[in-house]
Amino acid sequence: MQEYLKIHESDNVIVALQPLAEGTVVSPEDGLQVKALQEIPAGHKMAIRDIPEGGEVIKYGYRIGIAKEAIPAGTWIHTHNVKTGLGEILEYHYEPEFAEPEATEKATFMGYVRKDGKVGVRNDIWIVPTVGCMNNVASAIAKMSAQYESDDCEVFAFTHPYGCSQMGDDQENTRTILADLITHPNAGGVLVLGLGCENSNIDVLKSYLGDYDETRVRFLVAQEHEDEVADSLALVKELAEQAATFKREPVSADRLIIGMKCGGSDGLSGITANPLVGRFSDLLISKGGTTILTEVPEMFGAETILMNRCATKELFDDTVCLINDFKNYFTSNHQTIYENPSPGNKKGGISTLEDKSLGCTQKSGSAPVHGVLSYGEKVCNKGLNLLSAPGNDLVAATALAAAGAQIILFTTGRGTPFAAPVPTMKISTNTPLATKKSGWIDFNAGVLVEEGSTWEEETKKLFDLVLETASGRKVRSEIAGYHDLAIFKQGVTL
Repeated sequence: MQEYLKIHESDNVIVALQPLAEGTVVSPEDGLQVKALQEIPAGHKMAIRDIPEGGEVIKYGYRIGIAKEAIPAGTWIHTHNVKTGLGEILEYHYEPEFAEPEATEKATFMGYVRKDGKVGVRNDIWIVPTVGCMNNVASAIAKMSAQYESDDCEVFAFTHPYGCSQMGDDQENTRTILADLITHPNAGGVLVLGLGCENSNIDVLKSYLGDYDETRVRFLVAQEHEDEVADSLALVKELAEQAATFKREPVSADRLIIGMKCGGSDGLSGITANPLVGRFSDLLISKGGTTILTEVPEMFGAETILMNRCATKELFDDTVCLINDFKNYFTSNHQTIYENPSPGNKKGGISTLEDKSLGCTQKSGSAPVHGVLSYGEKVCNKGLNLLSAPGNDLVAATALAAAGAQIILFTTGRGTPFAAPVPTMKISTNTPLATKKSGWIDFNAGVLVEEGSTWEEETKKLFDLVLETASGRKVRSEIAGYHDLAIFKQGVTL
């Protein structure tokens, strides 16, 4: 394994791929030798040139921060001596720079084609409560429905604390996300379980569904039934029988919609897993497929890269709004726009939001942006889409599923067991994580800094694994039985 990496020719830092002891001499470019002035932890940065106080720290070929003090070559660079160089609301100019990917050979997977033409990669029964008051009932029904499960159909409940005592956009978020999930093609059947007196009751929620397959979606209002559990079980039985009529069939990969998210980053996130997912995204798009990138706050500092890849001026304008609306959301709640990264990110070697964002946005690959989605909006344009959602793992992953993603690729340098409503494939940035948490990790991108692997080989392996997952292969979190739902909380609770 390499000891260190200089990512871009113009960088004035290197990233330690393994701990560099004090006194270690590195030669990141011809004619340059630098001695480490102190130990450099794995994933962290070391200056390879003197950086004056107020000077720019360059990584990925871009500024990731400003030196708080003079930083001699060989110094460990982190939060103690570098700060963000970002401001508040900015003015942007459209300077398009992109190329449409060349079409590549078609690929197929085995999916479930629904009556509306949408394609699912799972055929499970989802129990969706309209309000938090029904959470325990929904969970109990799911447990008692084991008798109706099969190898291709499981039953689980998506509990949440919302659906009542909400106002304005907050309530709209709940209704929109629940409606998106109720009509999601990954569900072979859905039982919508209402209480009866909640704001987002079933009659209200139906107006958000649009046209839906009545054979796949059933409703029950608990206050109208003497035994809501027994009657719900009867409906689950009917849904399971209906789901059994769907069979997997060959489907073109151009019907795949893949969400892309990262969390618990480390110094290798922008070197291994994130750019690997970016290459996957480009490959899927070259076959006519669709990808969605989200977590807007982790675009701050790298947003102009995405803006200049917008296919039209209108999409550029939409992306400017995407960024500035989120900045205004922060300031309207009296929060600092650039308060990031998290403690785990910092421990892993991420020093500033620019540092994280420039690594994070590499998941988008190089394809042009063809869609910009509001929170809760479903994807309608093929190719790369940007989605408005926060950086919170569960909230952002749920938003990706609600937008139509059948699978989510989740890169991580720290590890996490959570799962979205759809299969959530965990991709580790480093081999020690993949080894230690084999029950969490589905794919190890850490091999990309080890001998014997190539980007082309690992991209193909990841693409093939996604096709296998779309065809029924369960990811680790599914095997563990994890299914989570989190809705973006905004506004007043009564």
